Amino acid sequence: MVITIASGKGGTGKTTVAVNLAYMIAQDAQHPTWLVDCDVEAPNAALFLKPEFIEEKSVERLLPVINHDLCTACGVCVRACASNALAIAGGKVLFFKELCHACGSCALICPESAIREEPELVGEMHKGYSGPLHFAQGTLEVGFSSPTPVIRSLKKWILPEQSDDIFILDASPGTSCPVVETMRGSDFVLFVTEPTPFGLHDLKLVVALNEKEFNLPAGIVINKSGENDALIAQFAQEKRLPILMRIPLSRHFAEAYSSGILLAEDSPALGGDFIDLFHKIKLHATKEKT
Repeated sequence: MVITIASGKGGTGKTTVAVNLAYMIAQDAQHPTWLVDCDVEAPNAALFLKPEFIEEKSVERLLPVINHDLCTACGVCVRACASNALAIAGGKVLFFKELCHACGSCALICPESAIREEPELVGEMHKGYSGPLHFAQGTLEVGFSSPTPVIRSLKKWILPEQSDDIFILDASPGTSCPVVETMRGSDFVLFVTEPTPFGLHDLKLVVALNEKEFNLPAGIVINKSGENDALIAQFAQEKRLPILMRIPLSRHFAEAYSSGILLAEDSPALGGDFIDLFHKIKLHATKEKT
């Protein structure tokens, strides 16, 4: 089962929910449990779980290299490039690396075989253990603007086509391409929000993303829950999204979080709530499939 934890904005407690949910499932589940940190631009789940990494792997993309001795500047590659990374000027084909999506079309279509592809390092991946919990993360190299290839490679490396394992994917905040790639192929998406106008605004965005792209079974966790929960509850009712858990607004929880302490360890009662959350996720995912 693959569960994506998503939020429309940063600071809602998405990673808090992801690490505590994965930690508690790993203590209780009959099947191996993975936490996969897909926020590759700023991975921080390891700060809470302190995993021991035992394997690493590089992520590369293939970029075109033009042999100008063979190139006739016919323009076939320029017309084929959907990202406008190629252009003709002064009778030569120019390549703009920052625009390239590394799709390989130019090398495939060149009638003169004047384009070859060479690898470029764009990120790294690590996997290991934190107690009984399997852990993996990706890290985008500094200076690269697109984290999607790293996320795609990380999922391909960790997630088998068929498995009884449980995978918790911690997505990056927002609604852009990295979130879409993380959600792709999931069985359930859990939206983490806070009961504020800003939280509601960005919750609407990420819910709309799911409806447009995937229509996955989904539920909501309200973090910093309190007297303003009605703000989220009304929207959840309109969208027929179940509120599966509420994490109370608590100074003690905030202090534990800022110290890198798992809430499920600090508060056994809250740990039990995360186990209940997992059972609710399985129930709603099964209902939706039925």
